[in-house]
Amino acid sequence: MQDGRVREVIRPVEVRDDGIRLGQLLKLAGLVDQGSDVRPLLEQGAVTVGGRVETRRGRQLKKGDVVALGTERVRLV
Repeated sequence: MQDGRVREVIRPVEVRDDGIRLGQLLKLAGLVDQGSDVRPLLEQGAVTVGGRVETRRGRQLKKGDVVALGTERVRLV
């Protein structure tokens, strides 16, 4: 953008049920290769849900939640 702002890209991730657990979403969205990769990232405070650091792998997410890891952002749809 010409004014120097960075455009934030949020990639939608579709889930069939009403919700999904955080660890499952990170794997489904391709943000981690294996489920065992999730815990260290949570312990480091590298994952946010709705802009807040989340440390619970089993956190239940609902449609509309935005999860971020590094520069990647995904929204449940």
